[in-house]
Formats: sequence, C-alpha cells, structure tokens
Amino acid sequence: MILIHLESNNYRILYLSDTRKMKKGHYNRIKAVLAEKGITNKELAEALSIAPQTVSRWCTNDMQPSIEKLFEVAKHLKIDVRELLVSTK
Repeated sequence: MILIHLESNNYRILYLSDTRKMKKGHYNRIKAVLAEKGITNKELAEALSIAPQTVSRWCTNDMQPSIEKLFEVAKHLKIDVRELLVSTK
C-alpha cells in the first residue's frame, strides 16, 4: 500500500510496501481517468516517452507507477494527482 501526504505541490511518501506481494486490487484510477478524458494508453505512453505496455500494466493494476511518474501522468492529464488515486466524483 502506498500512502501519500500531499501539501500544495509537494509530496512525501509516508509508507511504502512491496506491491508485488499484495493481492491484485485497484490501487490507481489511471484507466478510469483516461476513459473520462478520451485518451488512449498509447497516447499517454507517447506523451511520457514510455512503452505502451507499461501504461497497460498500470491500467490493469498489474504494476504501479512510481510517485514521480504518477505526478507526470497527472500533469499531462491536467488533473490533481489525487484524482489518480481516489475518485472525487
């Protein structure tokens, strides 16, 4: 589980455990936000200069992005990073 403390544009990791040992669950909302914005995995991958397979694995929660990459995703999607972790709707 990743817990993040957000203050303005600053962040710090409060606790981080190895997600590879955790049961598969919904740890991020990247897939939902991409659908809401009408953006494909491939488009996001190209914008971040990463492999489309990486974005696909984030969307299926097989793998989680780093905190830094999560902020890059949020910046590209023009949303608050918290929207990638918790539904605000």
